[in-house]
Amino acid sequence: MEAPTTDLVRARRESPSLDEAGDTLTGHFAVFNEWTKIDSLYEGRFLERIAPGAFAKTFRENRSAVKVLFNHGNDPTMGDQILGAVDTLEEDERGARYDVPLFEGIPPLIMGGLRNKAYGASFRFRVIPGKDEWNDTPERSEQNPEGLPERTVREVQLFEFGPVTFPAYANATAGVRSVSLTDQYLRARGVPVDAARDLATLNGEPAPTTNVQEPQQHSGMTPGQREAALRAFSF
Repeated sequence: MEAPTTDLVRARRESPSLDEAGDTLTGHFAVFNEWTKIDSLYEGRFLERIAPGAFAKTFRENRSAVKVLFNHGNDPTMGDQILGAVDTLEEDERGARYDVPLFEGIPPLIMGGLRNKAYGASFRFRVIPGKDEWNDTPERSEQNPEGLPERTVREVQLFEFGPVTFPAYANATAGVRSVSLTDQYLRARGVPVDAARDLATLNGEPAPTTNVQEPQQHSGMTPGQREAALRAFSF
């Protein structure tokens, strides 16, 4: 099974915290071997976990390019201003850990929310092709009572992480895209237009409206449908 070549977002309810001095953001934006239910029109319904070592290469090779943003750079007051420079970015026994000394000038309202752990955490990444494993027919279990397909992610490229206002649940997922999603573009690639509506809405972009129907209740994708969708979204 191919991994998505588009950027993905995973959100956690676990709140970032400030150190005792109150000027360094710290926490884990991802936890290893924790099954998370993914449910979206774009990716489908499945369980996902991140394996230890998944961030090792990107931390080593792309550390200087990783940005720390508020609400993925889409906040109307902060925009894409960087919150701070990464001091620590490493894997420990729990997951992907960070320490980020914050820059001066962050609005007091946001700082107050961080002090009171009012925000969740989220990160934007891309799975390296061939570095995920799928079990499309797992046995039902305590962590997977529905018998959903299971995905283990073994290597990613990290682009950005930081606090978010609406982390939803650990199973929140969205495709983050910079291109304009139009129904004509997607139909030409055999992708359902309701998937475009889902992606555009989650990315804060205007959803396409021409001949677009309201999305129906999503019942999941077959492995073949998922593979076709991923190919269609590859640029």
